[in-house]
Amino acid sequence: MESSGKLRKENNLTMDRTEAEHKLKQIFGLGHFYDTQWETIKKILKGERVLLIEKTGFGKSLCYQFPATQFEGITVIFSPLIALMRDQVKKLNEIGIKAKCINSEQTPEENSEIIGEAKQDKIKILYITPERQENTEWIETARQMNLSMVVIDEAHCISVWGHDFRPSFRRIINLVNLLPENFPVLATTATATKRVEEDIVEQIGGRIISIRGNLLRENFYLKVIKVESDDEKLAWLGQNINLIHGSGIIYTGTRTNTEIYSRGLQSLCVSSIAYNAGLDAESRKHIEQGLMNNAWKCVVSTNALGMGIDKPDIRFIIHTQIPASPIHYYQEIGRAGRDGKPTEIILLYSPKDTDLPKSFIKNSMPSVDKYQRVINALKSEPLGEQDIMRKTNLNQTQVRVIKANLIDQKIINEAYYGKSKKYELKVNAPELDFRSFEELIKTKFAELDKIVAYAETSQCRMKFLCDYLGDNIAKDCGKCDNDMAEEEHAIVKLTDYWNNKIEEFNNNYFPDLSVESKRNNMVDGVASSYYGFSNVGSVIHKCKYENGGDFPDFLLRQTLKAFRKKFCKDKFDLLVYVPSTESGDLVKNFAEKISYNLKIPVSHKLKKTRATSPQKIFQNWILKRDNVNDAFEYEPPRDIKGKSILIVDDIFDSGHTIKEIGRYFTKLGAVKIAPLTISKTIGGDLS
Repeated sequence: MESSGKLRKENNLTMDRTEAEHKLKQIFGLGHFYDTQWETIKKILKGERVLLIEKTGFGKSLCYQFPATQFEGITVIFSPLIALMRDQVKKLNEIGIKAKCINSEQTPEENSEIIGEAKQDKIKILYITPERQENTEWIETARQMNLSMVVIDEAHCISVWGHDFRPSFRRIINLVNLLPENFPVLATTATATKRVEEDIVEQIGGRIISIRGNLLRENFYLKVIKVESDDEKLAWLGQNINLIHGSGIIYTGTRTNTEIYSRGLQSLCVSSIAYNAGLDAESRKHIEQGLMNNAWKCVVSTNALGMGIDKPDIRFIIHTQIPASPIHYYQEIGRAGRDGKPTEIILLYSPKDTDLPKSFIKNSMPSVDKYQRVINALKSEPLGEQDIMRKTNLNQTQVRVIKANLIDQKIINEAYYGKSKKYELKVNAPELDFRSFEELIKTKFAELDKIVAYAETSQCRMKFLCDYLGDNIAKDCGKCDNDMAEEEHAIVKLTDYWNNKIEEFNNNYFPDLSVESKRNNMVDGVASSYYGFSNVGSVIHKCKYENGGDFPDFLLRQTLKAFRKKFCKDKFDLLVYVPSTESGDLVKNFAEKISYNLKIPVSHKLKKTRATSPQKIFQNWILKRDNVNDAFEYEPPRDIKGKSILIVDDIFDSGHTIKEIGRYFTKLGAVKIAPLTISKTIGGDLS
């Protein structure tokens, strides 16, 4: 962004607290500021830069919303929380403050219209996701706006030492560095260790002032329940969750687990629904609204839910998976009990649970080899993000982390070729310095050790968290399980009744295969089990790769059971199986048995038009899609027209193969295409 646009050169308002609180009452209907709120607002009105570290529910948003109403121009708030945007925009508009947001859930036309209003000074407060800064239309608009204040919400995302570092947040710093020193900048977060605080202060610069509040949550009742298995976790939830007052959130480690626990709880007569970042925008909005209205006893979610949800009466938060650090944990539990009433905070803990966060930590920082792949790919020509993914076989997250770090180290540049953004290797670029990355990995493992220490400590749990976050409280909370000496309740004991209930669920739970799309005639299908659930994965692996023979009959029975539960009312005209890449006639033989039992004619006419590679070797969706694109043929195609078709395969992973066949069959005139597989991979997604 250039400083030659409408950028305001000075924002310095003189206003005492009495006058400000009079205006606060007129505009927001609130009687007074907290002392820390006023301390922050007073500095912002004077054109200073502030980092505000305060607990969730404190009222950090008022610290930028009030000054925004007093400045003449537009306030831009960078936030990764789309739910927060929607909620705050709605509330601001209801009290007469013109607010809008720009994000990926809106259409390009909607975003362009809002950009036009921003250019014309028709908006007082504009929320925008940091990723939108890569949009050329936004860049041009930013140059033309009458900008009066910049706000960085969830500012810990700026720091690589933070618990949720996002490369796109670094672009905000580029903007801040162009602002005059007397231009108001506010960064807010509820979770920042001293190291993260120092990093944010250093990056924002300009004599920034750090204000750190009290992080103690006096209404929290912290507990740790020790378990031996996922079955024990589900059983404890079934036994206890309906005894807790109100509704709340259960946090799991992966998207798959949101579905497993939600379905498991439903089988145990607990009203629940699954939420994760893989859902479409409308589904997420529906569940968020249902959470607000207490539509279920609990929402089972990854950490994608909760941030930005303004629900004061979340009465409990339960983790089934140990988080990656005390900072993650504090932020996630901070979404509960914002009304100050008693709130249950429970961690279901097994020492074996560290395997998942360890895996995420290892994968969060790409290796030197992966950095070198990107550098080598850019040696021949400038490339866009997707072309880098194609040439390096790295996933999108890895590529974005690598890009951000290579830009920081001045090894690559961004450049626009027309409207296409590409990345190019700088002439005489310095050598890659990997020491800071190695230090970061060590830090993350140390943070994981700290949350394990929290789970196993005998001291006050709230004091443990506050001390770690740099808020050294003088006394114990007096309310956690350790302070209350509740040791007898900290271990799960399963009776035969609960063992039978859990076994019944495991034997009757069949994962959905989400393939429906407006672009084809596919319907969601079903798998008999997850690949890593029970012994299914090991049996499939033995058959495919260790000459173990045909898939055994118990897999056939389980798959038929899944089909009958999912498609008991559906009629299929034809059964087609996915042609094998490397496992011979395994799938063909299995499909013939399915055909025989279901009395659906099986076809052997789906062939590959070219050789494809096993999808498992590809690390990103682009290469998986390219691998199977236009790779299938059916002769004669007239046999497909007007038919309802069941597609059988052994493993459903990314789904690109089955989706490509579904697209092809839709083109040939099939009226319905549904997938049926033995297993579905669990995957390792966080949100």
